[in-house]
Amino acid sequence: MIVRFILALWAARLAMFVARVTGRGKGSSLPGKIALKIYPRILKQLGRQIKKGIIVVTGTNGKTTTNNMIAGIVGDNKGSGVIINREGANLITGVTAAFIRAAGPFGGLHADYACLEVDEASFPGVVREITPDIVVVTNFFRDQLDRYGELDKTIALVKDALKKLDSVRLVLNADDPLVAQLGRVTGKPSVFFGLARHPGVSGTGSAAREAKFCPFCGAELAYSYYQYSQLGNYKCPGCEFARPQTDVEGVDPGVDGMLVSCRVRFRQGNMYPLQIPVTGLYNLYNGLAACSVGLLLDIDMDGIRSSLAGYLPATGRMEKFLYRGKPVLLNLVKNPTGFNEGLSTLLSVPAERVNVLIAINDNDADGRDISWLWDVDFEVLSGAGEKFGTFVCSGRRAWEMAVRLKYAGVREETVTVLEDFDQAVRTALEGTGDMSYFLATYTALWPVERILSGYAQRERTLPESVPSISGSVKSVR
Repeated sequence: MIVRFILALWAARLAMFVARVTGRGKGSSLPGKIALKIYPRILKQLGRQIKKGIIVVTGTNGKTTTNNMIAGIVGDNKGSGVIINREGANLITGVTAAFIRAAGPFGGLHADYACLEVDEASFPGVVREITPDIVVVTNFFRDQLDRYGELDKTIALVKDALKKLDSVRLVLNADDPLVAQLGRVTGKPSVFFGLARHPGVSGTGSAAREAKFCPFCGAELAYSYYQYSQLGNYKCPGCEFARPQTDVEGVDPGVDGMLVSCRVRFRQGNMYPLQIPVTGLYNLYNGLAACSVGLLLDIDMDGIRSSLAGYLPATGRMEKFLYRGKPVLLNLVKNPTGFNEGLSTLLSVPAERVNVLIAINDNDADGRDISWLWDVDFEVLSGAGEKFGTFVCSGRRAWEMAVRLKYAGVREETVTVLEDFDQAVRTALEGTGDMSYFLATYTALWPVERILSGYAQRERTLPESVPSISGSVKSVR
């Protein structure tokens, strides 16, 4: 057993070295695949060495951002080693590779915590090997139907796996009924986070609603307002199911350029200002989830706020570049809800004219079925035609993306199809706009990011930290 463990470890480390030297991939999944093939119990054996706690983040959107925020808070305030799959390799192979990367030559680990984002479909398999102390669930939306199947199937996988866990605490999105139900159906102790009502909420809306019916009695849910998609304030008229009281809530949210902000209110009544250097109001949900985990770990709010004020986005999560003095934003898109929020951000960016690149692939990791593009509300772009310099469609399904824009009402003369990523990136950067906005599916993201990095400078400048506050909140139970 020891021989196979060491053999698996070194075979994986060799694969990481080869990937780094050849520049072929980031070595984030293949090493784990090799190690698990040689010694299937390697993740379990490595996971047992974590001293203080394992935190797992799952859900459809926001996993990478939330997990990286949590890892930053833990690392900044606990002064201990943190294992993390930072770039979003969230299958069991990627999780295994993250542990192997942190391990010593004979498999020894010196880390107090592990912060892991885990794909929803992989969640049951991962938590059979490692036992999480805290599980965060961000949201549930339709995503890659050809891979996951219907959303009910995905939720059932997570729910059934949670029921089998002992001594786990849940951090749940109160505004998503599909997530909030997990506290009740699993019986696990839960902390709920959400956004309060604000002027930007909607009483109705045309965006896709994933949860129209009560998960307990089947009656149609009644909403007093929506944040976006099915997230909002809901109540079932047929039973007692309703948006739970929040333990951590964002009040008066706002977006100012590359900053999102709110006041964080706790159930005890304490309230603190929060700023995070990201764009898109939906990122406040990620920040509130990270706040909730920090408080469960007895980190005071000063430390949490300071860490989030210094957050740097991961690759493609509203990552900012500069090209000849003009800003460029790079954003991952993978399902209708996430794409709609990306378009909402596009329409709100402080630029008079924007060049847009949309890179669509249909590889296995993206999902072969691209019919979901017809569920994205591209029609919002047709009403703001003067805001856009050019639309460049790229990737394996560039022509299908161009057709979708045509039927959305985007003027044909503004759309260019360039399947080659290098040509597409250069064309978008050289367009007439005063900024560029890139949207890419998962396997298109990495080549686009690599090419963009060759032409533009990645911006790492952070805004000034928010002022210090007096007092602290120690924990939410």
